[in-house]
Amino acid sequence: MNTKILKLSLQSLFIFVLTLQLNSCSNNSEQDDNQEANNTNYPSDVISFFNHWNLILGDGTNAGQAINFEHKDFFYSANDEKGDWVVFKAPNSGDTHGTSNNTRTELAQTKKWSALTDAKLTATLKVMNVSSTGDARVAASYSVVIGQIHSADGHENEPLKIFYKKFPGHTRGSVFWHYEINTAGDDNSGRWDYSNAVWGHDFSVVGTQENTYPEEPEEGIELGEELSYEVEVKEGIMYLKFISEGHETKTFTKNLIVSEYPRSADIPKQTQDLFVPIGQDGVERGNAYANEGLFFKLGSYNQTNGKSPEENRNWCSGAETYGGDIQKQYETGNYAEVWFKAASIFVSDAAVSNEGYFIKNDTI
Repeated sequence: MNTKILKLSLQSLFIFVLTLQLNSCSNNSEQDDNQEANNTNYPSDVISFFNHWNLILGDGTNAGQAINFEHKDFFYSANDEKGDWVVFKAPNSGDTHGTSNNTRTELAQTKKWSALTDAKLTATLKVMNVSSTGDARVAASYSVVIGQIHSADGHENEPLKIFYKKFPGHTRGSVFWHYEINTAGDDNSGRWDYSNAVWGHDFSVVGTQENTYPEEPEEGIELGEELSYEVEVKEGIMYLKFISEGHETKTFTKNLIVSEYPRSADIPKQTQDLFVPIGQDGVERGNAYANEGLFFKLGSYNQTNGKSPEENRNWCSGAETYGGDIQKQYETGNYAEVWFKAASIFVSDAAVSNEGYFIKNDTI
C-alpha cells in the first residue's frame, strides 16, 4: 500500500476515534449535570407542605409556592447528624416586603381563617445565627421571629410572634412570644406588643448602653439547640406549647376574641415602660381579633435592622448593613438563620365567619 495513503487513513481513523471520545465525554458530562439536578434535595423534599404557603425571600422577592425550589442565599436544604433541614436565612438589610423595616425569608399561609375556627401550627427548629451587631438598648436587636399568626384584615396586626434573641458574647439566648393589640379606631400608630418569656428573658430586658448587655439567662436556649412549638386556636382561644429537651415544657393561653386591654387603665407596666414613652399608648377594640381573617407564618423574620435607634428605641437596631451588601453581611455575621426539621398545619373545615375564612380539609 502507498505510504502516503496509509498515513492519511491512520489520520482519519485517529480523528474519528477522538471525535467519538469527545462526544462520549460531552454526553457523560450532560448526564452527570442532569443527574446532579435530579438529585437536588429541595426544601419541599424535607417538609412537603409548601403548596399551602407563599415564600418571601430575604431580598423582598415573592417566590410563590416553593415546590422544587431553592435559593442558595436565602432558602435551601442542609444536612447534619440529625437529618435534613430547611434553611431560612435573612440579612440585616435588603429589600423588605410590605411596610416592614425588616428582611425575612418566611412562609405565609395562602388562605385565611377565623379565630373561631380550629387551627394548628407545629414546628421543630433550631436557630443558627442572629445578628452580630445592633444597639443593646433596642429591644429588637439580636432577635429573629420564628413563627407568627398574622391578621389579613383591618390594621393587619399580629396576635402572635415567637422570638429568639441572643446578645453577643452570651452562650444562651431567650425564647419569648408577643401579643400585639388590635388597636381600636382607624389610627394604628398607638399599637404595642406585650412580651411573655418562655425560656430566658422577655423583650423588655435590654442593655443599659449600646454595647452593654444584661445578664445571660441561665435557662436559655443556645444557638443550634433544638426546640419545638405548637400553636393551636380553638373557639377563640390561642393555646401555646414550647418544648426543648433539658428545659421545662411551657404552656400559655390567650383569648383572641375578648380583649384584656380595652381601656388605658388596662395597659400593663411592661408596656408603660417600653412603648408609652415613644407614643405607642393605644387601647384594643373589645372583640380583639374576632372579626378578622388570620393566617400562619413560619421562617426567619430578622428583627435586627440598620435604622437609627433615634427613630424608635424598640424596633430600630442601628446594626451593621454594609450598604445592603448581602454577601458582606453574611461574611460578618449580620443575618438571621433558622433551620426547620419538621412542621405541620391543620385548619378545620368549619366556616364560622360571615367572610367564610376557612380551609377545607387542610391537614398536612
